[in-house]
Amino acid sequence: MKESQSSHILNIICRWIVGLVFIFSGFVKGVDPMGTSFKVHEYMTAWSIGSFTFEWATPLATPLAVALVTLEFTIGIMLIFNCYRRLSAWVLMLMMIFFTTTTLIDAITNKVTDCGCFGDAIKLTNWQTFWKNVALFVPTLIIFIQKKKRWDYRRHFERETLISIVAAAAMVIFAMWNINNEPCIDFRAWKVGNKMMPFDEDLEVKSYVTYKEKNTGEVMEFESKKLMDYWNDSVWRENWEFVDSRVEDPYEIKADGFSMLGPDGDDYAKDIIGNANYVLIGTIHHIDKLGDDGIKAIQSLHTFCVERGINFVLLTSALDEEVQPLLYDNGLSEMIYYFADATAIETMLRSNPGFILLKDAEVKGKWHYRNARKIFDYPFEIE
Repeated sequence: MKESQSSHILNIICRWIVGLVFIFSGFVKGVDPMGTSFKVHEYMTAWSIGSFTFEWATPLATPLAVALVTLEFTIGIMLIFNCYRRLSAWVLMLMMIFFTTTTLIDAITNKVTDCGCFGDAIKLTNWQTFWKNVALFVPTLIIFIQKKKRWDYRRHFERETLISIVAAAAMVIFAMWNINNEPCIDFRAWKVGNKMMPFDEDLEVKSYVTYKEKNTGEVMEFESKKLMDYWNDSVWRENWEFVDSRVEDPYEIKADGFSMLGPDGDDYAKDIIGNANYVLIGTIHHIDKLGDDGIKAIQSLHTFCVERGINFVLLTSALDEEVQPLLYDNGLSEMIYYFADATAIETMLRSNPGFILLKDAEVKGKWHYRNARKIFDYPFEIE
């Protein structure tokens, strides 16, 4: 069936809208396939169908993440270039049904709080993600309905095949490069150049209290140091009751929930992050997945830092009884180490282990353990 000119134009508009969204979505997740892998892993552990769970498939999280971003990107390219019109329409429809259903369940159950549809580039709530998919379903439906209609042009199977293969191959190579290195574009809080907290500034930590008038329900918040000015008034004291308090700390680290707990249980994060000297942090988010190459990278960097007088500490999610044997068996018994949540460490660096350099609370560099030797060439300015 031949399509009219108006149908043809509508089809082009719909293909470009959906295609660009899929290309963008695939690209930003392809930038950080390990982040997508963590999200796939989260779905596998959070979801179940009755007594049937998906935890058995967690080892496949990374291959599935690469497959997902490759499929999204390739379908986006196929839509833009009108390749394999019927095939791309069917695959698109199946993907949109899956995405829309999944995000609706997410929005209702909130088992996974962030679907990660645009990676770390754009954060959406579960309901925002669902309605985004509903909006995309409209042009998807138009593309699907018109899949059998043809415009006057000759089929070029070689062209369509070449475009599809090149798009898929390019995304696979791109994703694999980002897996074997830190993401080429960093959308996270620990981006190189980011200031993780104010440094060398005369800022004041302020505390506030909130009181409510018993009769009228009026609420008033003020600095705690001004409380005595009100408290000395017996009438005020009799009519107002305490509601809440909060602390406004300008030196709070700009990463939600981040901490570096020492073996003594104290949090040393601000002291380490805000150090005026260079601090190299080696991160291990899963000690059971630490390979020989990773251990060798830690060993060589520890030796390098000791020789250069650079602070080098380890940050891990493992238990103390797991860390000590690892360090002792590898000649690192004198290394200082701290503890943090695995998710917080994965947010810093995807590599396991990975290395992040800070000075004056600023992120100076980040390296995958495969690229650890590049740290030797960093232009340290040791005073």
